[in-house]
Amino acid sequence: MEYVFEKIQVPHQHSFISREIQMAERLPKIHSHKNFELNYIVSGSGRRIVGDNISSFERGDLVLLGPELPHSWEILERQKNVPPSCITTHFYENIIGSGFFNIPELENVENLLKRSNRGISFRGGRNRKIKAKLENLVKLEGLQSYIELLTIFNDLLQVETYEYLATASDLPEKFTKDLGRINRVYEYVFLNIEEGIKLEDVADLLHMAPGSFCRYFKKKTNRTFTQYVKSVRIGIAAKMLIETEKSITQICFDSGYNNLANFNHYFKSLMKKTPSDYRKSFR
Repeated sequence: MEYVFEKIQVPHQHSFISREIQMAERLPKIHSHKNFELNYIVSGSGRRIVGDNISSFERGDLVLLGPELPHSWEILERQKNVPPSCITTHFYENIIGSGFFNIPELENVENLLKRSNRGISFRGGRNRKIKAKLENLVKLEGLQSYIELLTIFNDLLQVETYEYLATASDLPEKFTKDLGRINRVYEYVFLNIEEGIKLEDVADLLHMAPGSFCRYFKKKTNRTFTQYVKSVRIGIAAKMLIETEKSITQICFDSGYNNLANFNHYFKSLMKKTPSDYRKSFR
């Protein structure tokens, strides 16, 4: 499981950059960056990782991500003769800390961006309208582009059907020292999930004793560290069930479990299906 921090090059003379890009079709790395990201799927479908959430995506999906939120899009299917692509807009993480957003008319936009720390998936017919504006945004420059971005924010606020993707945390904002510390833990887990997670090593990352670290993690994420690791393991197992022909027993071991009964129990408790039923649902 590869994990990287990515630096998005937003030109200094701009507060954001919008472009249509071709999507990788093979094992993209899980990555995070300091910018907000608004991602619209133009073509293609597959599996998406946002924080500790693993789910499917398809053409027309629209997701807003907050800074430093680990994510990945992997194409599994493509429309005939159409290369998989998306329209991606990255904008500075301090955009809501600027004086411009500190006005009553933009208070709802600021709140929307703060809520994106979990990843927000927008659904419904309004997405088509937003797609047209994003296609236009790619072509615009200067003040016109910024005005268009604001109208897109306004449309996002009107979407009534949406869901949060990643598990909630107690962080009041994503721009505190706790964000960096928790993300170091997430990075360690993603990098070591297949080899084994050592509580002492994770606690050392934050210069804490294991007991203090466990209390800290529970307070900041609303769940125990053990629960988080289990959810990541099950997410990886779900991907292997869909994308490989490995036996369930092999997937059990490859995702870090040493006992098939425990694996089946935790998988069903999180995914609401047994591993075999989950695999069948994607066949």
